[in-house]
Amino acid sequence: MGWEIEYKSKLVTAHDALQCVQSGRRVYIHPGSAEPEALVEALKERGPNVEDVEIVHLLTLGRADYITPDMEPHFRHNALFIGGNVRKAVNDGRADYTPIFLSEVEALFESGAMPIDVALIQVSPPDAHGFCSFGVGVDCTLTAAKHAGRVIAQVNRSMPRTYGDSFIHVNEIDAFVEDDRPLCELRHHEITDVHRQIGANVASLIDDGSVLQLGIGAIPESVLPLLMTRRDLGVHTELITDAVIPLIEAGVVNGRRKNFKPRKIILGFVLGTKKLFEFVDDNPVFEFHPNCYTNDPQLIARNDKMVAVNSALEVDLTGQVCADSMGQIFYSGFGGQVDFIRGAARSKGGKPIIALPATAKDGTISRIAPTLALGAGVVTSRADVHYVVTEFGIAYLHGKTIRQRAEALIGIADPKFREELYDYCERTRWLTRHDVFATAGAR
Repeated sequence: MGWEIEYKSKLVTAHDALQCVQSGRRVYIHPGSAEPEALVEALKERGPNVEDVEIVHLLTLGRADYITPDMEPHFRHNALFIGGNVRKAVNDGRADYTPIFLSEVEALFESGAMPIDVALIQVSPPDAHGFCSFGVGVDCTLTAAKHAGRVIAQVNRSMPRTYGDSFIHVNEIDAFVEDDRPLCELRHHEITDVHRQIGANVASLIDDGSVLQLGIGAIPESVLPLLMTRRDLGVHTELITDAVIPLIEAGVVNGRRKNFKPRKIILGFVLGTKKLFEFVDDNPVFEFHPNCYTNDPQLIARNDKMVAVNSALEVDLTGQVCADSMGQIFYSGFGGQVDFIRGAARSKGGKPIIALPATAKDGTISRIAPTLALGAGVVTSRADVHYVVTEFGIAYLHGKTIRQRAEALIGIADPKFREELYDYCERTRWLTRHDVFATAGAR
């Protein structure tokens, strides 16, 4: 019963808990659906009393009032992945962006390259043994908490208890703030006919017994319903959304053929709605781990038939993939794309897939581009890319020449942009129409 006394002795208000945030400190915030909103609100209130506090986190779904212009002297955000709530601040120069593979974030905390002074986390109430669960988000937070100078936990009865490396004991937490409220939710994306066609093309590459990684967005949500006829699928991923629930309930996702961690869904966090939160609660099929584990390319590669599906903003005719910026405008982050592309590439029978609509801005811009936009960053290099999928088909690039790549990518571009793509290739002497017609005749 010792932990119960310790818990009560550490129970404080959010206002009092945040007094430990002093000028010049670095504060980590539990990301995603696990964002501790009560602590974030108290952090904002603390703002006028401090200066030069760095706030570090990945994608969060709640309010980010600490990046408003009036908070600029007090807080500066450092985005390890840019979400919609901080995007303007980053591009206005009021916040920073650190490009990094998700698998390598925790090493910054462990090595001291990015020491954490205060970690703000959200957990379930302690169990009979004094252990709180990180619930919907182990992600990078378990490691951040282990290495933080001080850990403040929002205890929320809405937080599910999840299994795996998902627990922290009362004696490892410095202050508790009890605040019960609904978790931050990620709503379903609008699915268009274009997304459905991309989903169908991606689904055609997924065989029985495959192990899946799919991110967030309309394309993954379009792929999953088309897999109901598959058998014995598995999941090893950084995250899941609500869209995976029907496949699990139907027995399609059961992990029976997984050769690494069979019958378990390996993941770091979930982004979804209350339905998903209740589904993972006390559900032993889900095994949560830190993202340094889930996104380790060597561990990913241990899954035979690993299929990684990731998105892009733009792909050039050599196969370079931009996924974190629109030209010079920073948009998101590296996330786990490269981790899983490389892991799937090294998997026996694995398939690394980049999927994207062929156009943007109501069909006025081709996402299959001669070159990446000025200032656009390469997230996945041309040597890492295997499959590129649009609504117009599938291009396989691995081991192909620049000429072959350009031909394949033009073939999955929107037809109205193919002429200008051919024109570019003729100017650069990569490809001519004669080459294309000759190749087509040889087939």
